[in-house]
Amino acid sequence: MDYEIDRNSGEFLNAKKEMDMLVMESMKSQKVKPNVVFAKLSELTKAFSGSIVQWSRINSLWPLQFGLACCAIELMAFGSPRIDAERKGYLLFRSTPRQADVMVIAGWVTKSMVPEIKRMYEQMARPRYVIAFGECATAGGPWWESYNIINGIDQVLPVDVYSIGCPPRPENLFEALMKLQKKLGGKVED
Repeated sequence: MDYEIDRNSGEFLNAKKEMDMLVMESMKSQKVKPNVVFAKLSELTKAFSGSIVQWSRINSLWPLQFGLACCAIELMAFGSPRIDAERKGYLLFRSTPRQADVMVIAGWVTKSMVPEIKRMYEQMARPRYVIAFGECATAGGPWWESYNIINGIDQVLPVDVYSIGCPPRPENLFEALMKLQKKLGGKVED
C-alpha cells in the first residue's frame, strides 16, 4: 500500500482511510450473535404492551357529545342515575374533540352542519369511532325528504354503530356503547 506523507509534518494523509479499512476487515471476521434473552424479552414486552393497549382502548371510551335536535335530550338523560352509565365508565363526556375518541351524533344533521361535524371528527384522537344515535342520525328520520337534512350521517362519516329509535331511549346508547366495545374486542354480534 502506498502511503502519502506530508513533507512538512511527516504525518500520513490517508491514515483515516486505512483505519476505516482495518476496522471493516476486523468486523468481517467476527460475527456478533444476538442476545437471545433480550430478543425474547423484547418480543414478550411488545406482546404484553399490545394487549394492554387493546384492553385500555376497549374499556376507556371517551365520548364526544354532539346533540343536534330532540335526541340530545335523550343523550342528556343518559347521564341520569337511572341508567348508571358511570358503572361502565361511559359518563365522562368530553367537551373538546381532542380528548374524545367516540362521537355520538344525536339528532338530524343539516347540510350547513356537515363541515363543522367533519372538522370536529378530524380533530378527534385516533382511533376514532362514530355512533349514530336516533332515526334522524341514521336515516334522516321524518325529514328524510327535506332539502336541508342529510339522509344519515353515514353519508359524511364512517359509522361504527347505529342506535335506532325516535326518540331513542338512553338504554339504546348504553347498548350501542357496549356493542362498540364488543366490536373493538373482536366479538361482533349481529
